[in-house]
Amino acid sequence: MHTDALLYRLFQERPATLFEVAGIAGDAAGYRLTATEVKETAFRLDGVLVPPQDAPLERPLLFLENQFQTLERFYARWLAAIFLYLYRQEIERPWVAVAVFPTRSVEPHLGHAFTALAPAGLLHRIYLEDLLDQCDGSHLSPGVRLLRLVVLDTDALPQAALALAEAARSEPDPLPLWDLIETILVYKLPNLSRDEIKAMLHLPDTDLKQTRFYKEVFAEGRDEAQRRTAQNLLRQTGLDDAAIASATGLGVEEVAALRQAQPQG
Repeated sequence: MHTDALLYRLFQERPATLFEVAGIAGDAAGYRLTATEVKETAFRLDGVLVPPQDAPLERPLLFLENQFQTLERFYARWLAAIFLYLYRQEIERPWVAVAVFPTRSVEPHLGHAFTALAPAGLLHRIYLEDLLDQCDGSHLSPGVRLLRLVVLDTDALPQAALALAEAARSEPDPLPLWDLIETILVYKLPNLSRDEIKAMLHLPDTDLKQTRFYKEVFAEGRDEAQRRTAQNLLRQTGLDDAAIASATGLGVEEVAALRQAQPQG
């Protein structure tokens, strides 16, 4: 998973984190992050945080862009898409644009046409490198500490992840936070097994098995075992597709596709 995908998932599950790191005042409850195609153009807005439909009018619409490579005309294209979206959707509520960069060196020149947006509070820039200056990060909120994990080097990552996992135990429901920690570790430390990650975080199986990541991995392994069993039955028996589907738990159409993929001999 690329870093921008990790960030989108983090902001999707914890939108208050984006408000916090961008310095945006207000209530983040009920916001949801979506990707939006701007009709009749080639523009795409990868992140739009939408407040609840019944939210007061002063609660803003947030446009999010995680930009991890330098594109000289990034601001012109992104802001053009935002204004076109506001026009097409006839948006009445205020809005804020938030751009996330790994370092200041990646950010392209804003351009004189857009310099007034930042002083007006319409454009916020976040530089993840700033999170590395926060000592051990223990004084930060859980959401910002998750962001910090994304940019920490692999030597400092395990200790910071463990500290956050332990701190999560004090939350009413620690599982969503554990799940995000685990996901970040899996993609930043791909050579570690699930058991090694469990040991690193000091999480017992009863806790780890509740996370979304574990359930997805378990489902993938279960599906692969079902397919292997079906392939063996196809090779070694004369059972029809419906019988194999019933025996393995696969769908009849999936068994039929496996049959068609069998080597002809």
